Order: sequence, then C-alpha cells, then structure tokens
Amino acid sequence: MSGGAPRVRSINVADSDQTRPVLGPTGNTKSEAFSAGKPKPLTLSKVEKSPEEKKPTKGIYNSHSPKSHSLSASSVLRRHEQLLHSNLSMNASCSSDASTDSFHSRASTGRLVRSYSTGSRRKVVSKPRSVASDSGLESPTSPGGSQFNKKTCAWVTPNTDPCYAAFHDEEWGVPLHEDKKLFELLVLSGALAELTWPAILSKRHIFREVFSDFDPISVSKFNEKKFTATGSKATSLLSEPKLRAVIENARQISKVIEEFGSFDKYIWSFVNNKPIVNRLRYPRQVPVKSPKADAISKDLVRRGFRSVGPTIVYSFMQSAGITNDHLIGCFRFQECVNVAEEGDQEQGQDGGEKTNSGIIGSEMSIAIDDLSLEA
Repeated sequence: MSGGAPRVRSINVADSDQTRPVLGPTGNTKSEAFSAGKPKPLTLSKVEKSPEEKKPTKGIYNSHSPKSHSLSASSVLRRHEQLLHSNLSMNASCSSDASTDSFHSRASTGRLVRSYSTGSRRKVVSKPRSVASDSGLESPTSPGGSQFNKKTCAWVTPNTDPCYAAFHDEEWGVPLHEDKKLFELLVLSGALAELTWPAILSKRHIFREVFSDFDPISVSKFNEKKFTATGSKATSLLSEPKLRAVIENARQISKVIEEFGSFDKYIWSFVNNKPIVNRLRYPRQVPVKSPKADAISKDLVRRGFRSVGPTIVYSFMQSAGITNDHLIGCFRFQECVNVAEEGDQEQGQDGGEKTNSGIIGSEMSIAIDDLSLEA
C-alpha cells in the first residue's frame, strides 16, 4: 500500500472511544480483523485520512448481521436520549433568559412584577381599639375629630347600637320637665319588662305614632278593646296587659295634672326639684333601684298606676334626669350636672323676679294709699 492511502481499522461498538490495531499473517496492519475463525462481532470502521488527523468520520454499520440491528437500535435510542436531554437543558436556559429579559423590560417601564411570586400580601389595616379605664370607655378618635374621642360609660362600646349610643349621649340623664316627655319615658321604661333599650329605641317612631305622640289626655280617651284588638299596630309593640297599663297610666296622669298643675311638679317634688347625682366610678356600682324609687313606686301604685315597680321607676328616673347615674369618667356626667345647675339658676331668677315684682307692687300700693290719705 502506498503511504497516501487511508488506513482502515476495525473496532468494536462497545469500545468505540478507542481504536485497536489488528495484526495479519505477515505482521502488518490489515484492513480486516481476524479472530480465530469465529464470526466477528459488530464492527465500526473508521477511516483516517492521515496520521495527523485524529477526528473520526461517521460510523458505518454492518447491516448483514442480525445483532447489528439490535445494537444499532440501542445506540440510536441512546443518541435520542442524549439529544432530548440537551434540548431540555437548552429550553430551560432559554426560558430563564426569557423570564430575565421580561423582568428587565417590565423594570424599565416602572412596573416591577415578579412572575415567580405565588401570592400577594394582604394589607393589614389596624382598627382603632377602645381603651377601657376604671371610670369609663374611651372611644376611638373619628377621622373628623368629633366627640368620639371622649370617654363614655362602660356599657356604651363601639359595637353598641347607634340609636342607643345616641340616646346615652343626648337624652339619658338630662333633667326633663315636659309632661309629654315624662309620660313617654315612663311608657318606654315600662316596656323594658318585655324589650331592651336598643329594641325600644329602634321602634320609637312607632311608639309615638301609636300613642298619639304621648299626649296623656289623648291616650286616656283610647278605647281599650279597639286599641288592644288582635292585629293592631299596638299589639306588635307590647302585650295586651302592657297596653292596658299605658292607657290607665295616662288617665291617672290626667288626674295628677288636675291636682298638681302638671305631672312635672308632682314627680320632681319627690327630690325637691333637684336631681340626685350619684358619683359612680364603676358599672357594678350602678343600682337597679333605690329607696327613693321605692317611695315613688308606692305612691304611684296608691294613685292607680300600673306596671310601675321600683325597678321600672328607677329606670324612668335615670332616663328623665331625676337621678344622674353617668359614671364620673363619662363626658356626659358633667354636662348633665351643668344642665341641672342652669335649671336651678333659671328657677332662682324666676323666683327672684316674682319676689321683686311683689315687693314693688306692695310699695306702689302703699304709696297710693298715702297719697289718697293726704288728699
């Protein structure tokens, strides 16, 4: 063979990474492999153009042997696995690059959105909490800076019904001297035997409609049978015994007005026209009745009033301002005291004016008598 001709080496598929030369009978390197008369295994021929070039060319498979098909199939599968693995790696790298590019593009527009985040954080909004003290409850400050930052009685909380909170802040404990208002509060206090204050106050407009705006003269003229008939609007508020008691109490108030001039003068005479101020610090100190309530209850029962036990009477006294049971830490305590003091001053001024007018009138009459005598 000439030096320029390519040399052919036969190798096994299992040892495809290394080439092994085969010696012939003459001791030279032959182009075919001999293996002691046995059939040669599947071989892969490599052609090297020159000794300097080490790069192998494409393998040539022997398609005449039955084993070559299985071996070639296994090698093809192995090759496919390698290609698949490389493709997956490339796809993963490409997807990571794409996500990075996408993140940078969103970052350039000012909208940073991370695609790998699994959930969004919820904003925790802190609700204003009430601060309880010994003498009352400090309500949270409202955005408008209203009176919600003032302390109230401990039984009035942020969860209290709004109508009851308004009743506490505007009416409860304020001294009243109008007969209609006093009769209304007496009826509503009697309804506490069947309802609660929030339930009563939520139906207050219905109470006023049913009981003719709590005019005792008008209510005293009601026909009990029609008024307490089944299906009437009044029966949706109170039971039949309570409705009959309201009508009877209106009749008795009319008699009291004839005797004392007004129900106001009668009821306030039990406390000498001055409210009882109980300087209570804790809710547990607020009584449900008092000796004064017992005395008023007995006199009302003697006069023919119904459903006017000591507990109902004391609740009436609290709501009508005859007694001030606001806790001393409540902002309404001092306000109710001030209202009572202003009422006392007005009464004192009225009494002083009457006294002065009487003195002036007597002096004028004396002067007139003197002039008549001189003449």
